[in-house]
Amino acid sequence: MPLLDASRSILVLIDFQGKLVHMVHRPAMVLETARRLMRLADLFAVPVVLTEQYPKGIGPTEEGLRALYDGLSTPKYFLEKTAFGCCGDAGFESLLQQARPGLPAGKRQVVIAGIEAHVCVMQTVLELLASGHEVHLCWDGISGRGEEYRRHALERMVAAGATITNHESVAFEWARDKNHPQFKALSALMKEGQP
Repeated sequence: MPLLDASRSILVLIDFQGKLVHMVHRPAMVLETARRLMRLADLFAVPVVLTEQYPKGIGPTEEGLRALYDGLSTPKYFLEKTAFGCCGDAGFESLLQQARPGLPAGKRQVVIAGIEAHVCVMQTVLELLASGHEVHLCWDGISGRGEEYRRHALERMVAAGATITNHESVAFEWARDKNHPQFKALSALMKEGQP
């Protein structure tokens, strides 16, 4: 699988909602990774898709994450869904097309973070792969209510063709060179330490 290219990438943040987000394995790491990915997407003009699974029942996106999303200057898209996998909602493909107009599925690079690994994340990833997308899983931004659920879901997604990555690898692949105009901002973000 090739390196990430900021001009072909879309960041998809899946269902960081309500009480559930605080019940997953390593919630602080997962939330901080999602925040950093959004900040990086803003630096590199990568569109962001934020989804919520039935918020009337599960609750809205975690408050700090939603505030950061609302303040993004990069193109951003929101999907409220009832299907577990994002691709099960008719509007999701339309959002991906809007995020990268004219770029066919086979050229899109979808960077994923979200919960829960074995349900909404996995169903989304398997369907994205089936439709020809490149999928990059930020392991540090994906979780579920148990480490085993997370681990085995990641294994299944990788076996299906997804690539495991992390927010730092994403950042440096989007930049590619220390002379990139956003490298100083990227470097400052990385100096904040590990999530």
